[in-house]
Amino acid sequence: MKERISVTLDKEIIRMLNSIAKKRRYRNKSHVVEMAIEELNRLENERY
Repeated sequence: MKERISVTLDKEIIRMLNSIAKKRRYRNKSHVVEMAIEELNRLENERY
Protein backbone atom coordinates (compact mmCIF):
# COMPACT_ATOMS: atom_id res chain seq x y z
CA MET A 1 0.00 0.00 0.00
CA LYS A 2 1.32 3.42 -0.92
CA GLU A 3 1.09 6.51 1.23
CA ARG A 4 1.28 10.10 0.04
CA ILE A 5 3.96 12.25 1.67
CA SER A 6 5.25 15.77 1.16
CA VAL A 7 8.90 16.76 0.78
CA THR A 8 10.75 20.02 0.21
CA LEU A 9 13.57 19.88 -2.32
CA ASP A 10 16.11 22.31 -3.72
CA LYS A 11 15.27 23.61 -7.21
CA GLU A 12 18.30 21.87 -8.71
CA ILE A 13 17.21 18.53 -7.24
CA ILE A 14 13.73 19.04 -8.72
CA ARG A 15 15.32 19.81 -12.10
CA MET A 16 17.31 16.57 -11.90
CA LEU A 17 14.23 14.62 -10.80
CA ASN A 18 12.20 15.95 -13.74
CA SER A 19 15.02 15.19 -16.17
CA ILE A 20 15.37 11.62 -14.95
CA ALA A 21 11.61 11.04 -15.04
CA LYS A 22 11.36 12.32 -18.63
CA LYS A 23 13.79 9.68 -19.87
CA ARG A 24 10.82 7.27 -19.69
CA ARG A 25 12.67 4.59 -17.75
CA TYR A 26 10.41 5.48 -14.86
CA ARG A 27 6.63 5.86 -14.70
CA ASN A 28 6.71 9.22 -12.91
CA LYS A 29 8.65 11.27 -10.36
CA SER A 30 7.38 9.16 -7.48
CA HIS A 31 8.80 6.08 -9.18
CA VAL A 32 12.18 7.82 -9.53
CA VAL A 33 12.19 8.69 -5.83
CA GLU A 34 11.17 5.15 -4.82
CA MET A 35 13.96 3.61 -6.91
CA ALA A 36 16.53 6.10 -5.59
CA ILE A 37 15.61 5.36 -1.97
CA GLU A 38 15.73 1.61 -2.60
CA GLU A 39 19.21 2.00 -4.12
CA LEU A 40 20.39 4.19 -1.23
CA ASN A 41 19.06 1.61 1.22
CA ARG A 42 20.88 -1.16 -0.65
CA LEU A 43 24.15 0.80 -0.57
CA GLU A 44 23.77 1.64 3.12
CA ASN A 45 23.12 -2.03 3.95
CA GLU A 46 26.23 -3.10 2.02
CA ARG A 47 28.28 -0.71 4.12
CA TYR A 48 27.46 -2.46 7.41
